[in-house]
Amino acid sequence: MRAILLGPPGAGKGTQADTIVKEFSIPHISTGDIFRKNIKEGTVLGKKAKEYMDQGLLVPDELTVELVKDRLLDEDCKNGFLLDGFPRTIFQADALEEALKDMNQSLDYVVNIEVRKELLIERAVGRRVCKDCGQTYHMTFNRPAVEGVCDNCKGELLQRKDDTEETVTKRINVYQEQTEPLIEYYTNKGIIVNIDGEKPIAEVGKNIVAKLRNK
Repeated sequence: MRAILLGPPGAGKGTQADTIVKEFSIPHISTGDIFRKNIKEGTVLGKKAKEYMDQGLLVPDELTVELVKDRLLDEDCKNGFLLDGFPRTIFQADALEEALKDMNQSLDYVVNIEVRKELLIERAVGRRVCKDCGQTYHMTFNRPAVEGVCDNCKGELLQRKDDTEETVTKRINVYQEQTEPLIEYYTNKGIIVNIDGEKPIAEVGKNIVAKLRNK
């Protein structure tokens, strides 16, 4: 199965990606992971990407596409993959389609997790992360037993700097401007699977798996 995972920041893509890759035994591929791997290994593409990242610039579409294409040629992608965080724009989507065509492949599904903007902001602003073990909590939906203290390791719970209402709103706005057009793009191709991301996490996961298996 070859699929893409779409959804605004805070929609729970990371959690649902884990469910999908386990259920269908395919690799979870994010552009961030690809960048880090190539930079660590000192590949030609990695060195090019690092030049942009060191300057605080976005890696250009053309280079990102080359990195993704290179990753999709790996042995573990033989039976499929789940792309997360790519494509982000129509340009990238067109480039991905061409790359897959060159490999005699095509996408099977695009999973689109839908969550209202107000709820996304509430989710992010209430999030707290343990500075020691990384366990995540929420001041409304998943409170720790003792406020400010991790249940697991008793470490201090902190709010990430980018989990403020202003920053989260900016991230959502960028998503709406750049990435939301992909929903119509893939709807027109007949491969979109829309999922209500406001339901409980486990239920969202079950709904995704059911739709992918029964479509």
